[in-house]
Amino acid sequence: MEGNELPVSRKKNAVWLLLILPGTLFVILFMLVPLFSLCLTSFFPEQSFSLSSYFRLFGDAYFQQTFMRSIRLSLLSTLMCALLGYPTAYYISKFSRHKGMMMAFAVFPMFTSPVVRSFSWMVILGKRGIVNSFLVWSGLFAKPQDLLYNEFSMTVGFVQLFLPQMILSLIGVMDNIPDDLTLAAGNLGATKLGSFFHVVFPLSVSGLVTGSVLVFTGCMTAYTTPQLLGGTDTRVLSTMVYQYAMSLRDWTQASVVAVVMIVATMVISSVFNSVSRKINPMA
Repeated sequence: MEGNELPVSRKKNAVWLLLILPGTLFVILFMLVPLFSLCLTSFFPEQSFSLSSYFRLFGDAYFQQTFMRSIRLSLLSTLMCALLGYPTAYYISKFSRHKGMMMAFAVFPMFTSPVVRSFSWMVILGKRGIVNSFLVWSGLFAKPQDLLYNEFSMTVGFVQLFLPQMILSLIGVMDNIPDDLTLAAGNLGATKLGSFFHVVFPLSVSGLVTGSVLVFTGCMTAYTTPQLLGGTDTRVLSTMVYQYAMSLRDWTQASVVAVVMIVATMVISSVFNSVSRKINPMA
């Protein structure tokens, strides 16, 4: 029996290897190899190892301002998505009688191109847009406000772009939280608010962290939304990469900015995971 089981096990392993081989090769060829070549370009600008490109970049006041703006806008957009997405996901998961329809409404914006959505916000937030027309009509302001081509418009675009990802991440986790746990907490004397903060919230932290990582990463790497809604005066790292590569033809500096963007995203994601483990050690 043992002699017959061993070839069967080897055949199963061979089948699994054949199944994962195409995906593994795709990831290696189209993600790992370009990333590796990108790092080589940034660390070997003149066929020899040098950090001069990094020192020159971090010493540039324009880059420092752009870097801090990118981190600030990404964190702010992530926070806004969490504040808006958590109660929405909680309601859809636990109280909505039409869960499928509500989820369809939540993810419906994802079926529209970011270019179309950005142009829509340009119309809404423009000098003659709906928002400014209402502000002037209501008497809150005497003249239209500058709501476009600044950090405000970029944050609005980011939140609308990535909020569905936060909602879906949270719903996927909240659906797996048994209602019996909150009922048990209530039977033990906990209020509804206490049951939420001691049972539901700790168990849903993993979904909140996953959604936060997705939103933050998307905001850091998005190009269309900041390019259209931020204008030429509100640069972020993604538009800076395009500026170096396509306008200045400086591929070395473009690769350096790209590497900095990747490292910053990985560091912030690690911070999110660390906070998640402190809130819920079982996550």
